Amino acid sequence: MRVVFMGTPVFAVPSLEALAKSDHQVVGVVTQPDRPKGRGQAVVPCPVKELAVARELPVSQPEKIKSPEFFRQLSDWKPDVIAVTAFGRFLPKAILGLPPMGCVNVHGSLLPAYRGAAPIQWALIHGDPETGITTMLMDEGMDTGAVLLQQTVPIEPEETSLELGARLAKVGGALLVETLTRLAEQSLVPREQDHTRATSAPLLKKEDGVIDWTQSATEIANRIRGLSPWPGSYTFHHEHRLIIRKGRVDAQGAADRSDGQRPGTILAVGPKSFCVETGEGRLEVLEVQPANKKRMSVEQFLQGHVLRVHETLGPRPEERVANY
Repeated sequence: MRVVFMGTPVFAVPSLEALAKSDHQVVGVVTQPDRPKGRGQAVVPCPVKELAVARELPVSQPEKIKSPEFFRQLSDWKPDVIAVTAFGRFLPKAILGLPPMGCVNVHGSLLPAYRGAAPIQWALIHGDPETGITTMLMDEGMDTGAVLLQQTVPIEPEETSLELGARLAKVGGALLVETLTRLAEQSLVPREQDHTRATSAPLLKKEDGVIDWTQSATEIANRIRGLSPWPGSYTFHHEHRLIIRKGRVDAQGAADRSDGQRPGTILAVGPKSFCVETGEGRLEVLEVQPANKKRMSVEQFLQGHVLRVHETLGPRPEERVANY
């Protein structure tokens, strides 16, 4: 089939790579315009554009997805199907109805679970044992289209959203090619979602990273995994922001109840970790990132910082959090 691919971030790269290596013909690639990035604000292409250019595929980067000029470009490519992986914009009705085989989306969950922009992160935050990839026919709703294929993927115990996302992206590429092949063979029947079982996965915000030490150690450890690398799960030590990059439930101290220490209290320090009281259980912290510094082990952190038993970690005043 003639395929137009739409995608932007690194998660979409395996989908485009799989299509380019398949028997399908990628006649065009649509991605977001180049944006300034990093401290120097240099304008850089997104990962999907880099791959498309390397493979000498035609690229379109419309500022306005509803512009007549962009619609004419899509029409000139004469796609049988439009494949979408993490494009980052809603497609208008005119584009959804353009290809004869419809628009097929690769989504990082087992729909109808985790509809929205951050399905991988929220699956980890909620401590799910498994997730997966869904291919679906797109409609005008938020991930509400009919399901085509699904593949379940187990979640590893200490896996972060970055690590899980990389595994899911590869699964998504393979499942996308299989989906398009079976659609071309007319051997695939779309299945409506059970909308009564739908859950949401809203876009993450910086403030989602603030650690609530009254939660259990398990809940906090899951949030650290889910919010890595962005926005990071953070707390404050002496008014200085401290991102907790890696933490786990302190199994050794789980059976011991502290003597009335409030959540957020440092219970033990060093040499390679420190232990914090939570609402239920204790969290062992293994890696951190101080403000304006690189990620480091607790052992490295303690070489230049002092943590004391019975000190308390926690949020700083609300009006200052807003300025983070």
